[in-house]
Amino acid sequence: MPVPVPRQRDTPATENGQAVLTATAPPLAQATPQATTHTTPLTLLVIEDDPGGGLTVPEILDTDGHRIRLRTARNLTEAARLLTPDVHCILLDLALPDTGPRTAATATAATPDADQLANLRHVLRIAPRHAVLVLTAEADAERAAEAVRVGAQDFLFRDELDGRLLSRAIRYAVERKRADIAQYKLAESKLRAQENARLERGLLPNPLLEGSDLRFAARYRPGRSRALLGGDFYDTVRTPDGTVHAMIGDVCGHGPDEAALGVELRIAWRALTLAGLCGDDLLATLQQVLEVERPCEEIFATLCTVDIAPDGRRAGLCLAGHPAPLISRPGRPARLLPYENSGPALGLLPKARWPRRQVELGGAWSLMLYTDGLIEGRIGEGKERLGQDGMVEMINRHLDEGLSGENLLEASVTEARRLNGGELTDDVAVVLLSRGAA
Repeated sequence: MPVPVPRQRDTPATENGQAVLTATAPPLAQATPQATTHTTPLTLLVIEDDPGGGLTVPEILDTDGHRIRLRTARNLTEAARLLTPDVHCILLDLALPDTGPRTAATATAATPDADQLANLRHVLRIAPRHAVLVLTAEADAERAAEAVRVGAQDFLFRDELDGRLLSRAIRYAVERKRADIAQYKLAESKLRAQENARLERGLLPNPLLEGSDLRFAARYRPGRSRALLGGDFYDTVRTPDGTVHAMIGDVCGHGPDEAALGVELRIAWRALTLAGLCGDDLLATLQQVLEVERPCEEIFATLCTVDIAPDGRRAGLCLAGHPAPLISRPGRPARLLPYENSGPALGLLPKARWPRRQVELGGAWSLMLYTDGLIEGRIGEGKERLGQDGMVEMINRHLDEGLSGENLLEASVTEARRLNGGELTDDVAVVLLSRGAA
């Protein structure tokens, strides 16, 4: 003998002594269905306005034998109040009179069909993460199919409704909705990754080395999770006189403002270098750019610039509070370039000066510029950090293994992460310029 689906109004119904409804419900925008497990009974919200006393179906059980809890609402306004996070599925009667708010699209609809689907669209809009079933007469099969195309998970015919069919439809709708959401998130994640890759290619520089015999390699890894860029920046250009200019820098901080400032400083450095500025004049102008563009006065940036003579045998080095580059030559271990008499970081001292130091490179060499994210990672679980000495030792070990170029940088960043016991917290940028034999 079928039993009526109980109506639930102002007084909560109970099941086995437990209250099914709460007196208040969160806003619909916050209502999210709970995950269904063997210990969590399913809850169905029925939206229908049957003057005969409600739908009549036998007791509904889920796969674990738990009774599926039922709630009913006579209109969309009452449904909004009953749509709490523990609701897993909604059953909407397409014969329900249109009681939802009018939109520009529904206000012009004049036919009954449009009004009934407007209710469905309203439910889908206020409950985007809930599974939705629609109920209609068998004669309205075309409208039921259209409801599925609009966004419902499935449709049921009123004349064929029974407990077993409804129970199966609810489980199917809930699982299908969960799969749809997972598929949507996966597609969204892939799209975001593609967009990020395109944006990153646009933000990171293309070295301008046409006509030079130097080899270039770089690695970049932002410290912020899912970030495109961090506050580190680098660039390399060759000016018409044959000089190759390279730089690497680090804006303090790890937020999007710092990343944007890093891009601005890189572009300014390239423009100033191509315009003929070098050494102290270039850094002084960059400091003016930083002071204008930085979001607050506490922001500063470290910088290392190298200008390599056209013959490739010597270079000028300027350090603005930045770690000294590392040089390696065939048959000799890698070592740090001299870093005495370096100037302060950009943005710290007004009218600062940055001495330019002449460095002899030789015939064959590799010059590695890096940011402190590479050397500030921890070693194991203690507080000891890799440091410059540890980095030099690591690079020499990789050189002894015959690594060079991209392989050398990749192995170095990977080992620094391994020694840190996971992802490095600071941004890491590494640039390698090589001439002659590795």
